[in-house]
Amino acid sequence: MTNAPTTLKRLSVQRRDALPEAPGQTANARRVSGVSKENTEVKDLWFGKVYTGPGEVSDPHHHGEAETGGYVFQGQGFIRFGERYEQIVYLEEGDFVYVPPFVPHIEGNLSHTKELIWMTTRNPDNIVVNLRDQDVADIEIDFVD
Repeated sequence: MTNAPTTLKRLSVQRRDALPEAPGQTANARRVSGVSKENTEVKDLWFGKVYTGPGEVSDPHHHGEAETGGYVFQGQGFIRFGERYEQIVYLEEGDFVYVPPFVPHIEGNLSHTKELIWMTTRNPDNIVVNLRDQDVADIEIDFVD
């Protein structure tokens, strides 16, 4: 038998219509907290949704020391990274992505008609560092519509 703590944390449910906006926002990547220190007793974890509207592209940012796991819940998207953000990966519904700590990136929606929704988790927290005055290359992006 394992040694359980003397005081257990409370199991809780966060209702979809009552999710708070997450601290740390980036233009065109609206984050809401599902499981976070703002609405649960969690420690060292953030789990939420990130919404990107049709045709929108986020500002450059990174997540500090946080390791990020993402899952494309709805839509098709891309992530740009690397020198001048010239590298790009395309993702579609059902794909998972890992973004290591401190990796600057840009997220975008490949559709001009449908919203992109990511399920995202971070450890130890939802750290967001928005980057200003970045040299972003003008590259060809394969939009779907």
